[in-house]
Amino acid sequence: MHVLLDAPVLASQPLDHALTLPARFYTDARMVALDARAIFARSWQLVCHQSQLAGTGDHVVTDIAGLPLLVVRGEDGTIRGFHNVCRHRAGPIASCDGKGAKALRCRYHGWTYGLDGVLRGAPEMGRTPDFNPSDIRLPEVRVQVWQGLVFVAISDAPPFDELVAGIDERLGADRSLEGYVFHHRSSYEVACNWKVYVDNYLEGYHVPHIHPGLNSLLDYRSYITETAPWYSFQFSPLESGSDLYGSGEALYYFIYPNTMLNILPGRLQTNRVLPIGVDRCRVEFDFYYLPDDSSAAHSRRSKDIEFSDEVQEEDVTICQDVQRGLASGSYEMGRLNPLRENAVHHFHELVRRAYRESLAGA
Repeated sequence: MHVLLDAPVLASQPLDHALTLPARFYTDARMVALDARAIFARSWQLVCHQSQLAGTGDHVVTDIAGLPLLVVRGEDGTIRGFHNVCRHRAGPIASCDGKGAKALRCRYHGWTYGLDGVLRGAPEMGRTPDFNPSDIRLPEVRVQVWQGLVFVAISDAPPFDELVAGIDERLGADRSLEGYVFHHRSSYEVACNWKVYVDNYLEGYHVPHIHPGLNSLLDYRSYITETAPWYSFQFSPLESGSDLYGSGEALYYFIYPNTMLNILPGRLQTNRVLPIGVDRCRVEFDFYYLPDDSSAAHSRRSKDIEFSDEVQEEDVTICQDVQRGLASGSYEMGRLNPLRENAVHHFHELVRRAYRESLAGA
């Protein structure tokens, strides 16, 4: 591992002379375990929107750094997160998202937990010596609801207020995300390292070359990218027909390490980039809209989804091409554009710091 992570490539770099992360950080199979330990296990992860957990017993399942998780709204209205691993013999408590559960029942042997994570029943264990169900509970993880979005952290992570500091003020009351309602999820498996996909998201430098349709809606000359301690955001004036987004502002937030918020008039789209191998990731697109059942709203949503699919296919193609280039042996590192790739540099600095801290604690 010391050859993979030698000191020079982990050193902080000034933006005006910055190089990219080395190719091996995207191609070496050892990076999967390192990223899980150094980045995903030590960060806040987006799970869903509170509208998906509207009722008692509503729950979603996810996985972070190899740890299965279950997030559920309890009888007291509180949203909690638990390890989705039965304390009996490690069976799954829930296999999929669900609504209105009265309890959480492991499908392996039927051990049943309350919505508070406490074991309520264990078949045929009544005569077992020194066995008290109330002493057994699912391990709990931290949950934070912000702007209607539900995040979880499984271990050390930065204080959540620091993670999103300044975003509430930038959005303002008129662009609050709380009132949106979940519409659907689209998932893509992309043949690239998860960091390749993040790098691509973080700059508008490629938009005129890869996204002709999107470029026609944005003002590239006015496209601005700014960074904060734990996130970056890109924004541009937006001009489209009233049957799509209308005019206003396109706002794209990246929250370290893998959460993206794409905010356009009347629409919120969240992306999660999840590693499933050194050269493969899954990107989950969740679409949210303001409540509106009119025919015009349905038409706008259909056009939005069609347009999003077009942009995504363009991104998938170039990201897969980049992964092949990184794995070719031809490329090691490249010079970043300080004007257009400051958010890429920002992300790389956070990644380098995470690796340094992981090595220091090893």
